[in-house]
Amino acid sequence: MFRSFRVPEKLFALAMWAVSITFAGFLIGLGGKIVGELPGVDQQISLSEFVDPLKRVPLISARDSLVALQRSTQDERERASQSHLVARNAYSSQRETFDTWIATRTATTDPSQDPEVVSRTRLLDSLKRSERDAESAVEQLDERLLAIAQTIENNREREMELELAARGQFETARFSQELRVFGVRLALTLPLLLIAGWLVARKRRSEYWPLLRGFVLFAVFAFFVELVPYLPSYGGYVRYGVGIIASAVAGVYVIRAMRRYLAQRQRVEQQSEGERRRALPYEEALRRIGAGVCPGCERSIAGGPANPSNFCVHCGLRLYDHCASCHTRKNAFYPYCPTCGVPAVDVDSPTPTSTASISR
Repeated sequence: MFRSFRVPEKLFALAMWAVSITFAGFLIGLGGKIVGELPGVDQQISLSEFVDPLKRVPLISARDSLVALQRSTQDERERASQSHLVARNAYSSQRETFDTWIATRTATTDPSQDPEVVSRTRLLDSLKRSERDAESAVEQLDERLLAIAQTIENNREREMELELAARGQFETARFSQELRVFGVRLALTLPLLLIAGWLVARKRRSEYWPLLRGFVLFAVFAFFVELVPYLPSYGGYVRYGVGIIASAVAGVYVIRAMRRYLAQRQRVEQQSEGERRRALPYEEALRRIGAGVCPGCERSIAGGPANPSNFCVHCGLRLYDHCASCHTRKNAFYPYCPTCGVPAVDVDSPTPTSTASISR
């Protein structure tokens, strides 16, 4: 393809690969968009859908009420704890003041009978009772919180029992869902892979092969990459099985292609040297000779790049000859002498060789 154009083949190859990859990228994006929006394919199911609602709804209502009660009791407990802290600080402060005052007081009468001492002692007793009442309120609230927490835990255990009873139905439904999603995606991607295999086997010589190659890349990516997140536990067997079959088919194809190639090589070697030389593509022959390889048998040219032989020692193909006009040694595939520009003369034919007679 494109052999008649005088453009570097590597640039054409890169451009065609760019076309293939770009085309494949858009196909992948479109395929993902279509598969992702298929109705019902990605519908998710949850365990709660299979729990008996007549038993589950009262438990949920009770749980919500208990959580709300726990939250309000916790707030009340924090307020009671703050009140207890205030009462304790007040008693401690007053006790320190009283101890300091009684230690420095001097009186001729008995301090225990002093009215002011009695008054201050009663105040301390009152503050101590207030502290104890606040502490008791905190303890009662702690008991209430503990009872609520135990009730919530019992409620949660009953919910878990309901979920455990419904798990069998949930697993069955999830398996069916996975099977349906996997089946839909496999039904979309497997035919694409089969078409891609047929294109590789039959259409590689087509002038539209860059676009077809993009489709092949898209099909391979869709089957072996995009299908992976949706594979259930058994889906890997399908993917690996298809991969094994595809690899086996490709291996058989390559082996047969190699056999055809070797048979073709044997037929070519039975032809005359001139026929083989004229059948070789012009630019391919120049490239191979420049790389030090015989264009006929693809073996290394004897003598090396510095002093190559005129003939291939393996298949007898003529590689270099001399210009009939100036006797300059030149590549035998040149249609014109690089020194004097005179058309080359085919040894097998007395007429000059032209570019039209050389296959490109």
